[in-house]
Amino acid sequence: MASTAAGAPAAPASGRPRDPDVDRRVYDAAMAVFGEVGWAGFSMVAVARRAGAGKASVYLRWPNKTDLLIDAVRARVALVTDPEFDDVRTELLSLTRQMLAIYLPDGGRAALRLSLEAHLVPGLAEHYREVSGSQVIAVRAIVRRAIDRGELPPETSVTLLLDALCGAAMMHAQAAPPQLRERQLAAADSYAEQLVDFVLAATGARHRR
Repeated sequence: MASTAAGAPAAPASGRPRDPDVDRRVYDAAMAVFGEVGWAGFSMVAVARRAGAGKASVYLRWPNKTDLLIDAVRARVALVTDPEFDDVRTELLSLTRQMLAIYLPDGGRAALRLSLEAHLVPGLAEHYREVSGSQVIAVRAIVRRAIDRGELPPETSVTLLLDALCGAAMMHAQAAPPQLRERQLAAADSYAEQLVDFVLAATGARHRR
């Protein structure tokens, strides 16, 4: 849990100004490499090669692969925000779009790997817990407000609603083959609407359309 999260990258080792384009390419490359080969195959050399950057340039910015991956994940895997509007459907649509923005882009495979491998990387598990926690906090707040407004039944399960939305977003990202990724991204808003309407219908919601 596309957008950027809080968390500044490591300070450069030299006094020269950072090149934002190099940082962007390295972050994208780090997410791609981690998504493809996981922590066991992740290396500074592989990231530099993928980014088209010199190894020396990468090592000037990050002293080791742990710091590099943590900075890349913090830059590319955002905490979701609580989208407070005046109806449950609009709020759940905003939340679902945020989750799709994490899992659908090219770095989405890395976001999926976090659930399995974050504990292997010192310092990365904390950020993954923050991402997961932000989703729980947002859904809990949405459900509470919707119950107060009379849009959701009082017995609505926060856990089941979150599992349905987040699990569907993750599976949707995994299901499409690479050649259909651009089409999938273009249809993300439409998918979000269908998913939210399906989940609300299952809860017996009385939301406004």
